[in-house]
Amino acid sequence: MSLSREQKLGGIFAASAYSLWGLAPLYFKQIDFIPATEILLHRIVWSFLLLLLVLVALKQVRKVIALMRQPKILAWLLISALLLGGNWGLFIWAVNSNHMLDASLGYYINPLLNVLLGMLFLGERLRKLQWAAVGLACSGVLIQLITYGSLPWIALTLAGSFAIYGLMRKKLAVDAITGLFYESLLLLPLALWFWWHYADSSAANLLQNSWQLNSYLVAASLVTTVPLLCFIAGARRLQLSTMGFFQYIGPSFMFVFGVWLYQEPFAAERLVTFALIWLALLVYTIDAWHASRQRRLQTGVS
Repeated sequence: MSLSREQKLGGIFAASAYSLWGLAPLYFKQIDFIPATEILLHRIVWSFLLLLLVLVALKQVRKVIALMRQPKILAWLLISALLLGGNWGLFIWAVNSNHMLDASLGYYINPLLNVLLGMLFLGERLRKLQWAAVGLACSGVLIQLITYGSLPWIALTLAGSFAIYGLMRKKLAVDAITGLFYESLLLLPLALWFWWHYADSSAANLLQNSWQLNSYLVAASLVTTVPLLCFIAGARRLQLSTMGFFQYIGPSFMFVFGVWLYQEPFAAERLVTFALIWLALLVYTIDAWHASRQRRLQTGVS
């Protein structure tokens, strides 16, 4: 049975989302003379304004206002917002401080951490191949610790923070756009406070910047929101297991950029770590494909 038009469209949206996330470092490199904290505050401020316009256009404002009457969910969204803000800030710093390979490694590790957190907190049982994948990933980290003499802390922090963020958002009954809007809203006072009191780079005052530089800063909202909207459109049309096959596009772009475009050092020890992570992801992908195929056979879908 050939893929339906909706499935093909879903594949295009999913590939677009992960490709745009993978291309994001090229954008951040264009403004690497600005401190990561200041780029982060622009990402928060302009994302909030763009998401507000999107919600108005989609006529979702009433649903957004209704969420204000649920303080428990707002409290959890505040925690997820801090996790997301920390992840964003570390990612920007890593890219602009020539640690793009560490960021790439982190987002390769992320799906394996998702599996592990699903077992620990959602009662999911790991299949044999999933255990093998997690074991290979752990081996890769241990080899770097033993031979390179240090933990890949950037990669582990990026992977861990985003995996925990994903787990929290999975448990919260809030759709992606509304959730991201509230996270931006909750981070907005902190961003504006920092902008007013501590932002002191040459680009801190928008009135003194060129229109080109201000355009780059405002574009932080597009870098954040457009891939998310593509991801949502893809997720609505595809199974989650199918979406998983696209998630390696982003870190693969980062790896290529880090090694060949920005010529970051790539020692043999790191190659072993990456090789084990790639092998783990291959095992994980084979298992996901096999499980998806089994489910289709059981439900009678060809």
